[in-house]
Amino acid sequence: MSFTRRNLLVLAAAIGIAAGPATAYAADVLNVGAYPTNPPFEYKNESGTFEGFEVDIINEAAKRIGMTTDIADLGFQALFAAVSSNRIDVAISSITITPERLKTLSFTQPYYDSDMGIATKTDSAINTEADLKGKIVGVLSGSTGETWVKNHQAADGYSDVKGYDTQQNLLLDLSAGRVDAAVSDIPGMQYSFQKMKDLVVKQRIKTGEQYGLMMSKDHPLLGKLNDALTAMKKDGTLAAIHKKWFGTDAPADSSTVKEMPLPKA
Repeated sequence: MSFTRRNLLVLAAAIGIAAGPATAYAADVLNVGAYPTNPPFEYKNESGTFEGFEVDIINEAAKRIGMTTDIADLGFQALFAAVSSNRIDVAISSITITPERLKTLSFTQPYYDSDMGIATKTDSAINTEADLKGKIVGVLSGSTGETWVKNHQAADGYSDVKGYDTQQNLLLDLSAGRVDAAVSDIPGMQYSFQKMKDLVVKQRIKTGEQYGLMMSKDHPLLGKLNDALTAMKKDGTLAAIHKKWFGTDAPADSSTVKEMPLPKA
């Protein structure tokens, strides 16, 4: 049989297509996406390696199901598309479990309880939600903070809402006075405020938010990772990880300690 150049190109392409998925995804590697500037939940250290509360959680959970992790650096909004398209198996980045997200995505049981907060410069006259009338409010694009702000914008009279690709850029603009206030998750902001001394959380917004591992709808590893989290709660591993990164014991009635049901839409 003789082959023309065209025959060879077609054959090479076919081989590439057949081999592609096998070479791109090893069976024992859990592909994880993470937003890289979200301390203490996840961030990159000086060597470019991911560290943080959720990094320790996913590494330990993966280990318990016989896998290692490969953590990719993705923007917060990009995590949702990457999970939906199965480019990654799991997304971490203090992602709140919501009824809207559960329509198209799956989550493990929660492992952290959080509220949002309104942050300003320490000397700002803004102290409560009512003081935001006529002000510019900054949010992380794609976050539940953005949803909350946009739902309240018309009634509370904010002059503008500015979206940011990273929490760091949001807080830098808050410090520089380019926005009057920021609405975001309290733990991440308080961690950043240890270094950004001119910023403070002025009001807590009780939301009942809980974070879980986000995966595509009915991902085949959902049950295994959920069981790993249950085991980590029962043997105290999750509580120890919380103590390591937040310096305090997790509340006894929190999702960090208590086994929780798998979220349903």
